[in-house]
Amino acid sequence: MAQAAPLKKYGKPLLHRLLRQMLLIRVFEERCAQLYGLRKIGGFCHLYIGQEAVAVGSIAAIDLTTDYVLTGYRDHGHALACGMDPGAVMAELFGKATGCSRGKGGSMHLFDPGKHMLGGNGIVSSQIPVATGVALAVKYRGDRGVVLSYFGDGAIHQGAFHESLNLAKIWDLPIVYICENNQYGMGTDFRRVSSVTDFSAMGASYGIAGRQVNGMDVLAVYDAVAGAAALARDKGLPAFLEIKTYRYRGHSMSDPAKYRSKEEVEEHRRQDPILILRARLEDAGMLAADDYAALEEKCVKETDDAVAFAERSADPALETLFEDVLA
Repeated sequence: MAQAAPLKKYGKPLLHRLLRQMLLIRVFEERCAQLYGLRKIGGFCHLYIGQEAVAVGSIAAIDLTTDYVLTGYRDHGHALACGMDPGAVMAELFGKATGCSRGKGGSMHLFDPGKHMLGGNGIVSSQIPVATGVALAVKYRGDRGVVLSYFGDGAIHQGAFHESLNLAKIWDLPIVYICENNQYGMGTDFRRVSSVTDFSAMGASYGIAGRQVNGMDVLAVYDAVAGAAALARDKGLPAFLEIKTYRYRGHSMSDPAKYRSKEEVEEHRRQDPILILRARLEDAGMLAADDYAALEEKCVKETDDAVAFAERSADPALETLFEDVLA
């Protein structure tokens, strides 16, 4: 019961919502892996299994009526955490007309402007300057919004990252840059390709405060982003967070991940963000076994319903092939 007191400040509804969202993403992603194997889903597909605490904890800390989210190609978790309809997400993965991008974007281009989820982006680091532009628009209009810009450790050495942080500081933009360091840029350990392995220090080059966060603890993520977003919103102070996390699967569905040992993966599985929050809630008397089973059952049904919706949806009509394409 020693952990009960710290959990009280969050409140049971929020804690259960965080657990449910992480569980939904996990169930949804595991089903995506199955459906990819059955060739129901094609093309590129990057799963979020293991990283759920990052998207869930950070997005719960902002207000999506005023704030915005932009991320890279590993975007299923962010889409669901933003409250996007799982059916529309699954239909997009199936390439169906009822998908959130009309079946034209697929896994890497989930998008819902109504939810202020301005996209997954397929090109490494391409979303960072776009997010910076959104933050500039927010400031220009005099809104109270904050932008969360997500990217992987593989994007850190791209010029777009450095140029964006420089501009964000010069213009005092309301943006929080979030590096989801899952330890590997595709199949390469990030320590092999970076002369600086504490990425949070990179913000200092541009006068931006940086810090590392335990990305396997959804509450640590929530607290860090809530604090950074408040400073960005109220004082125009951009922030940079390196959130240390881990993906249990390969870089994409085509990656067998043979560059890692089974022992390494199992070690990180013992830090599973879902199991950590579940254990804390059970120890605090805020979650019973039946509660968890009911949450899991709801997530399975929601995913089943999403698959059924995608299955019965129509393919895009041939005449829509060139619609929404800029030339």
